[in-house]
Amino acid sequence: FNFFLPIPLISLITPICYNAIMAKKPLNDLIWLVNPKDLDLQKIWLEKEIKRIGEKQIQSLVKLAVKQSKLSYSPYSKYPVGVALLAKRGKIYLGNNSERAGYSETDHGEESAVTAGVVSGEVKKSGRRFIEALAVSHKLGSSPCGRCRQIIAEHCDNCVIINCDLKGEIKSITSLKNLFPDAFTPTSMGF
Repeated sequence: FNFFLPIPLISLITPICYNAIMAKKPLNDLIWLVNPKDLDLQKIWLEKEIKRIGEKQIQSLVKLAVKQSKLSYSPYSKYPVGVALLAKRGKIYLGNNSERAGYSETDHGEESAVTAGVVSGEVKKSGRRFIEALAVSHKLGSSPCGRCRQIIAEHCDNCVIINCDLKGEIKSITSLKNLFPDAFTPTSMGF
């Protein structure tokens, strides 16, 4: 079987497939992983940000996120989410999930907090990159979902993300870059 791809069709193939076909490289040579050096840099960045924001402010964000989770409308999943977002100017925006019977229309807590910042004029006052930190209170203390990571990335290149349970116990502190490496963001497009 002689396999030939017309040039216009080749341009539609993802770079990994194109490289593997045209350069005859094994796909295993094209595997991308987070560089350990980048992880070390993120740890240093997080340590500086935690110190800059301060333990008192972080604990305050966690308490607000837990309180906000109690306002969640989650009759279907029984999975309340509360969020407290710290903006560059020091203003805090709150959000929680609000479910719909057709789950695809559900508002996520992180999305809700980011939207609160946008509709309050934070982009006009601080610019597109207004998010400094988010405390997210979940039933299991999990991290923001992929959709929310993309929404957060629209308004910062990196931020501190504090994951806690519904009682306020911090489960992890990480960064957006750790949760969403190699993301496509406005910065990728030159904005």
